[in-house]
Amino acid sequence: MNICVFLSAADLDERYTAPAREFATLLGKAGHTLVWGGSDTGLMKVVADGVQDAGGRLVGVSVDFLAHKARPNADEMVVAGDLAERKALLLAKCDAIVVMVGGTGTLDEATEILELKKHGKHAKPVVLLNTEGFYDGLKAQFRRMEDEGFLPLPLTALAHFAADAPAALAHLESALS
Repeated sequence: MNICVFLSAADLDERYTAPAREFATLLGKAGHTLVWGGSDTGLMKVVADGVQDAGGRLVGVSVDFLAHKARPNADEMVVAGDLAERKALLLAKCDAIVVMVGGTGTLDEATEILELKKHGKHAKPVVLLNTEGFYDGLKAQFRRMEDEGFLPLPLTALAHFAADAPAALAHLESALS
């Protein structure tokens, strides 16, 4: 399975890096491929290292203005011209999506992927890895949108919130089996 992971390239506290590393190790040991933003910094590096160390493949999609931060030893690396092209390539190269902790870029990627799914432009499973309750507020907002009629589909049809790495990977494997 090719699993796209949206996440931060920032250096983060161990409370965020440890669950990310755990997911990466599980992904690599299961023989899956990581599709990610291609960066060799911060949490992106932690996940790429974990997948690679566990025997998984790395498919990176960087963007021209960040190409200098791209991982040099990825199995495949594509450099997109802009962020919109990068998101389209990431979606095209994957079978499923996991959203880990991140900032505005990660949130932008997550909401675009969910908007495309809402409109039937893809049917790939989307999991938000809710490390340390990071996405509790977003989950509450989505529930309000659902309750007040802003979502034409049930939230459960758009995304799954997983409490930990094993639950995230189990959901993806179940959804694609």
